[in-house]
Amino acid sequence: MPDKREIVKQTSLAFDFISKLYLEVSYLIKEIEGLLYQEEEKFIIGRPAGYGITARKTTGLDANNLSLWLMRKFAVFFIPEEQTKKEKGQTITAIDEKLKVLYLRFILDGDEVKAPTIYSGILHKIDKKPQAKGIKKFEHIMGHLEYNDLKIFKNIEKLDYEDAYIKLSGQLIENHLFEINDSEEIEKRIINPSLALYRGN
Repeated sequence: MPDKREIVKQTSLAFDFISKLYLEVSYLIKEIEGLLYQEEEKFIIGRPAGYGITARKTTGLDANNLSLWLMRKFAVFFIPEEQTKKEKGQTITAIDEKLKVLYLRFILDGDEVKAPTIYSGILHKIDKKPQAKGIKKFEHIMGHLEYNDLKIFKNIEKLDYEDAYIKLSGQLIENHLFEINDSEEIEKRIINPSLALYRGN
């Protein structure tokens, strides 16, 4: 029979590890945010519902929902400051044929990944369908992407997605999270390749 004290210890260690992992990812996002703001476009982080990430999560008790209690996948986007508006702690980014955003997505765990992964790159050719009445700005699309991630991100090198609500294209680059250890690696693996895609499309 398992030792109860050991189970308590292991539970505490598990939560401590997850908390530290989330903290490290938040530092990484903030460092990327700071570096992108120094670029000529002055990129700022998109704020769909305040200063935070976009994730699919639930606290439902159905067995199928339990895997969504922890945030395993989440994303942020960046947009040139002059191409969005700030209002009440949120950004309002209009959807039009010229819209292009830098997109950053983290996959910490999942059947489809061998190791925690960062996807970075661009989304563009973004459009919403007339029946998508709830989508009034790009920030509203972020949640839609998370709910349909398995369909949308099947081929990250050439995203070409369309459903009854949205249409978009893009290109993302894959990096293993634990290989991004310092500012030099952030620049080399995330910032520079993403900016090359953004400026080249």
